[in-house]
Amino acid sequence: MAYNFELAERLGSVSEYYFSRKLREIDEMRRAGADILSLGIGSPDMPPHPSVMERLAEESAKPTAHGYQSYRGVAELRNAFSKWYNDRFGVELNPDSEILPLIGSKEGVMHTVMTYISKGDKVLVPNPGYPTYASAVRLAEGEVVYYALKESNGYMPELDAMPTEGVKIMIINYPHMPTGAVASREDLEKIVDWCRKHHILLVNDNPYCFLRNENPLSLLSIAGAKDVAIELNSLSKSHNMAGWRIGMVGGAKERIDEILRFKSNMDSGMFLPLQLAAATALGLGDEWYAKQNAAYRAREAKGLEIMKALGVECRANQAGLFLWGKIPNGENCYDFCDRLLYEKHIFLTPGGIFGSEGEKYVRISLCASEEMLQRVLCRIQSREFKMEN
Repeated sequence: MAYNFELAERLGSVSEYYFSRKLREIDEMRRAGADILSLGIGSPDMPPHPSVMERLAEESAKPTAHGYQSYRGVAELRNAFSKWYNDRFGVELNPDSEILPLIGSKEGVMHTVMTYISKGDKVLVPNPGYPTYASAVRLAEGEVVYYALKESNGYMPELDAMPTEGVKIMIINYPHMPTGAVASREDLEKIVDWCRKHHILLVNDNPYCFLRNENPLSLLSIAGAKDVAIELNSLSKSHNMAGWRIGMVGGAKERIDEILRFKSNMDSGMFLPLQLAAATALGLGDEWYAKQNAAYRAREAKGLEIMKALGVECRANQAGLFLWGKIPNGENCYDFCDRLLYEKHIFLTPGGIFGSEGEKYVRISLCASEEMLQRVLCRIQSREFKMEN
């Protein structure tokens, strides 16, 4: 019999991720014969560009490619990130001192929090927002201070109502997940100015900037942003490389050096062929982004039909990989999604997993083919779907 060991106190503040639990339940339903159609997870279903996969295969075949790598990432990747930011955002980042490649931007969230947060330090976290933000803060023994993002305010933070005492970091995420809200340059200027005024480190998580978004914008393009801000980015969504785990953090040299102090104790660098293939991906031209967005726009149209069939109200001009909508009749999101799962064998994401402000909302992933989305729509329409409890 295996011994029982007491868990660290820090794990008492975090629970198993919702998707981890729910996907086990869905797997059990499938093993029992249920045909579950899932629009829950935001994992791109399309492949990377062929040239990227060719570069990976070519580099992996070299016998010298399999050793430990630099903690700062190889120069080719850092140079590619630097050129990408310059070409796409008009932002100059020194590849030797202002860019740090990461094993995905999710790693960057944890590294940043662990670098700057001590026990009791406060972090402003969006509600609704990516659950990892709050989990990282709690694991670092910091204090999560949620700030509400309201549909009535375009999902922008109400800065005048924000607490500042004891706050060390503010996390933002624009284009926003799960709501799809896009911040304007003016919105970001206000947030940067507010963080400078209150001496708060501003962290923007920006992996959705090129998806269903006509005007990609980097926080670091705001005048003076590097004085108080860093930005996380990733190839997971923009280049269909989620499983590759390629991300970055950009900012002033001082911030990069500080985060590296923590990161260098956590890993030994990324597999070299992955880094070199990622550099190839970053060099893709406008046609790559146009093709991606054409596919996602077609899926968006089908997703809006699904939302309409469910009676869910969707705000216009959403960016990213998802559709976010308000559930009819004030029904609880978990009840709504469970009814859809058990009655129709369709899995959508309840907005409540992103915070209390999401409890009347539901999210649809567009990481599914048009054929799959049509199957979902037909199944919803196949017989009466009762919209009230």
